[in-house]
Amino acid sequence: MAHVPPKKVKDAPVQEVVLTGDEVDLEQLPALFTWPEDGGSFFNLGLTHTKHPETGVRNLGLYRLQRHDKRTIGMHWQIHKDSRNHYQVAAKRGERLPVAIAFGCPPAVTYASTAPLPGDIDEYLFAGFIQGKRIEMVDCKTVPLQVPANAEVVVEGWLEPGKMLPEGPFGDHTGFYTPQEDFPALTIDCVTMRRRPLLQSIVVGRPPTEDGPLGRATERFFLPLLKVIVPDIVDYHLPESGGFHNCAIVSIDKKYPKHAQKVMHAIWGAHMMSLTKLIIVVDSDCDVHDLHEVSWRALGNTDYARDLTVVEGPVDHLDHASYQQFWGGKAGIDATAKWPEEGYTRDGGWPQMVESDPETAAKVDRRWKEYGL
Repeated sequence: MAHVPPKKVKDAPVQEVVLTGDEVDLEQLPALFTWPEDGGSFFNLGLTHTKHPETGVRNLGLYRLQRHDKRTIGMHWQIHKDSRNHYQVAAKRGERLPVAIAFGCPPAVTYASTAPLPGDIDEYLFAGFIQGKRIEMVDCKTVPLQVPANAEVVVEGWLEPGKMLPEGPFGDHTGFYTPQEDFPALTIDCVTMRRRPLLQSIVVGRPPTEDGPLGRATERFFLPLLKVIVPDIVDYHLPESGGFHNCAIVSIDKKYPKHAQKVMHAIWGAHMMSLTKLIIVVDSDCDVHDLHEVSWRALGNTDYARDLTVVEGPVDHLDHASYQQFWGGKAGIDATAKWPEEGYTRDGGWPQMVESDPETAAKVDRRWKEYGL
């Protein structure tokens, strides 16, 4: 990544048009009213830029943005997000926080805004790594931040300490409406854009929806990083139907008794994977992306008196199923073959699975597909 840091430029397509003060009218920008009970119109693909008031470390994040009026946007900053921390630090110091929101950014930048990176890795460095070349950045017009020079639209403003407005409800990626809560309200002082801008957005809701490929990309991109933190992992899968981070299916090359439980607790301590509510651990011969195979092992071939681990810990801000906000119950299912050292005392040990030869298996699969199964 050292070869692809962001690059500052003086002139940018996104600043061909500059509107300030009374010229600013967010109602001229298309926002989505997607679901019947939504609390208003939302910008769903705006990339929010902030920096820590003390360290100056930049953060890039993707958050939903409710358009309150011509010059005000609601910032849906969940409790675990870095930008929320920046706002809280500024508020404690009695300072306002500069914010810039960019729309229509290069694809690598848009993806990087969603990536669960460690706090000391710059999203723009990561975006340059993905894109294979440096991201061009330009200074904002009214706030001390930088944004992608090749974005389509940028809005700039300041968050005043304590200025909050009700935000939501919103039909979220969980498939349920997020209830209305108070969130910081950003006053927009400047809008810059191309002469003929294209404003990108995205539809979220009950899975599967348009954010599914983003979650899938994160799953694949971050497998090597997760294996650095938890080297026991062979592969993992975050099903879209589980809201991605709510459920993780993990395969391991089991080497000792209760190895599966060790992996569960390691995942619950690994950065944003700490929000995972259900972890299913299978042996390395199980394809974690084959949900039928995983279900067969986890649902029908486990003893839940011994193979189920239940704990409590932090959950996502959007999790409506927990009985209180921000923390709740989690479960781990050990769906690996059990060893005598783990208390499996049946004569003959764990039985051998019924396996057909590849040619026969292929014929059976074709026949099932003929019947639509």
